Amino acid sequence: MRDLSSARALAIVVNPMPLWPYALPCVVFSAVVVACGSRTGLLVPGDDKGSGGPGPVGDDDSGSMVGHLDSGTIDDRSIEPPPIRDALPPLDVTAPGDAFNNCPDAGATFVYVVTEEFELMSFYPPTGEFKAIGQLSCSVKPNSSGPPFTPFSMAVDRSGVAYVLYNDGELFRVSTATASCRSTAFVSGQRGFADTFGMGFSRDTQATGETLFVASGGDNPSIATVNTTTFGLRVVGALNPPIDSAELTGTGAGDLFAFYSTRGANPCDNMDPNTTCTDSAIGQIDKTTGQVTNQSVLFGKPQGTAWAFAFWGGQFYTFTAPGSGTIVSRFDPNDGSVVVVAQRTDKIVGAGVSTCAPAQ
Repeated sequence: MRDLSSARALAIVVNPMPLWPYALPCVVFSAVVVACGSRTGLLVPGDDKGSGGPGPVGDDDSGSMVGHLDSGTIDDRSIEPPPIRDALPPLDVTAPGDAFNNCPDAGATFVYVVTEEFELMSFYPPTGEFKAIGQLSCSVKPNSSGPPFTPFSMAVDRSGVAYVLYNDGELFRVSTATASCRSTAFVSGQRGFADTFGMGFSRDTQATGETLFVASGGDNPSIATVNTTTFGLRVVGALNPPIDSAELTGTGAGDLFAFYSTRGANPCDNMDPNTTCTDSAIGQIDKTTGQVTNQSVLFGKPQGTAWAFAFWGGQFYTFTAPGSGTIVSRFDPNDGSVVVVAQRTDKIVGAGVSTCAPAQ
């Protein structure tokens, strides 16, 4: 998600008992038949090298289913730390005895990432290896008042199709095989929701499908769902506590997780130029209310100016830019360890993974 410097210049507003992430059988889409989360990616139905025109927006809007202390004069009095709110329980990823995974190639499922420089890549967590897929060919409206619009966030459905949001609020379907794009009928600003948002798919807990969840920032951080057939948006509710500019990832068990900035255990506004957020956290989100039910803090691991994350194999992978490039870290919720697994000189702003990804 997002390079903050670009976002500011454009003045764009920018999962009690958790379930174990397991994956369900893959589905067959009318125009595409592939193994879930295949190594080769998936062509967008009807794709070509250009961008198709958007269709009408459907009437069905249901889902498919704090930094350092303020600067100023400091005298010899001691400085009180910020108040610490009641701590949430840590993330619980204990696998139930009946967890299963029927995706035939789940162990080969990639995490897909997109950079600020328009490059789509696959990332294979067991080896930490990136492989280039191609440059995005999305037909983006020109920006007459600033730099070109760039990718902002990404999610990948269980068939391997990527949904890439640009920082002007336009949403594209992208082939994870060729990086070619098609426009969608999504209209930004629906129901007063922010133009830009974090995003991730989560399996429907009472059905066989999955739903695209999105998380806004701004004055009233909220979660919503986007129907990927009609592209109508339905607001679920306010995020509580109000975590700002969160990125999302989901699982085959129906869990939803958010990655956001903190100062200690307290949410921190990473978009405030006067605030330095010293840490980050992963929170489990109640998909019916927006309540953060569990949280694990990654102390000393700030998000920086660009961030994304994904769940794979029982662990979380974060992509952060505290400096000029990207640091890829693996967080193990079982022991709380954070290990750097890769570094890059470009900025990864979006990541997506199929809900067919392995659970452990």
